[in-house]
Amino acid sequence: MENVKMTLNAVRSVAATNEDGVYVVECNITDALGETYDAVSIVRPDDHHGLNPTLRKWMSDNPSASIAPYTPPPAPTQDQVRAAMKPLTARQFRLGIVLAGLTPAQVTAAIEAMPAGVEKEKALIEWGYASSFERKHPLIALVGGVLGLSDEQIDALWPQASAL
Repeated sequence: MENVKMTLNAVRSVAATNEDGVYVVECNITDALGETYDAVSIVRPDDHHGLNPTLRKWMSDNPSASIAPYTPPPAPTQDQVRAAMKPLTARQFRLGIVLAGLTPAQVTAAIEAMPAGVEKEKALIEWGYASSFERKHPLIALVGGVLGLSDEQIDALWPQASAL
């Protein structure tokens, strides 16, 4: 069988990364099966596999090609940070409550003080039976607010409880 390689048809853009000598290249290629499509490739100095040598040669042959500077990603929003926090086990969550100077009984009382209805019943079930707690779950903000904890205080307690 003949050795078929990928073919570089066009380079659309080159952008620097936060690593020296590493670039993100948007290009059009034809793969070993003859399929042509647009692709994004990370080009590294010491990578001698796949399309990388061809892209390195293209960059060497086109020194005046425009290379977009590296732009760091924006800082995550507080909502994104909260969404990325690892869930706590029920044990970690309850111990975290104690570390905050509260008691599990206070959480139960806060839920019991909710108006009768489906939301209260769901909160009681979550509190009593959940095996883990996610930072963004509505129960966390609800109970935290009733107990006088701000979102920022809960955020600060989360990693401490996670380490337990």
